[in-house]
Amino acid sequence: MNSPGIEIPKRIHIAPVGFEIDRVVLPAVKYKADIVYLLVHDNVSSDKSTKYAEKIQQELKKKKITTEIVHANRTNLMEIVRTVKELILKHRKSEIFINVASGSKIHAIGCMMGCMIFDNRKNLHPYYAEAEKYPAYKDYQQQTYGVKEIHALPTYQMQTPKPELLEALAIIKANPGIRKSELAEIAIKKKLITVNSVENYKMARFTALDKNIVIPLKKIWGFIDEERIGRNRKIFLTEDGKLASEFLF
Repeated sequence: MNSPGIEIPKRIHIAPVGFEIDRVVLPAVKYKADIVYLLVHDNVSSDKSTKYAEKIQQELKKKKITTEIVHANRTNLMEIVRTVKELILKHRKSEIFINVASGSKIHAIGCMMGCMIFDNRKNLHPYYAEAEKYPAYKDYQQQTYGVKEIHALPTYQMQTPKPELLEALAIIKANPGIRKSELAEIAIKKKLITVNSVENYKMARFTALDKNIVIPLKKIWGFIDEERIGRNRKIFLTEDGKLASEFLF
């Protein structure tokens, strides 16, 4: 018996919605889901899978399983990754099951990447629901029926910058073309870097910034670049940096 005040971890399912019903419903029922988040395209008027989301909700309601619609652009990989990441963070202490078989290939990749961001992945359970029947495909019709087997998938870690680099990246994103001197002062105030020298403080802060922030983000990750404009050196996000910033923070 659980002690009063102790929260019981829930079983959370995340399932993209395509033209599938059984591959969402049957695993949720088998694993006794408490809530299923249905990842639906954000442009509802052009979404051909709306009726499938409605049918899934109806079927899960019969099984007393709560559902919640979450919108994300089905063609935008980074948006899918960010959405999955946010759902995981929201339920970090729960057992989280991520369905990679119910949507598109972009959905599948985004769901796996969303798992790989985290260092601690013990409570993350991506899986592939193998269909029992694959009828001849017709546009916008249910693609498969039944679930033959559910395959657990491994969760490898995606290497991400350490926290101080992520914080610096967020500062640069919020201040495009920020002067290097300004970034150095912000980094010192936020304790992202430490300057020990008092005699040559100006040079020491640039050395600390380069060593701990600029060089790793520029040379190792390729997320930023520098440009001399007049007497100032300014820092910008690269295209890779812009893409990464969409889901890293």
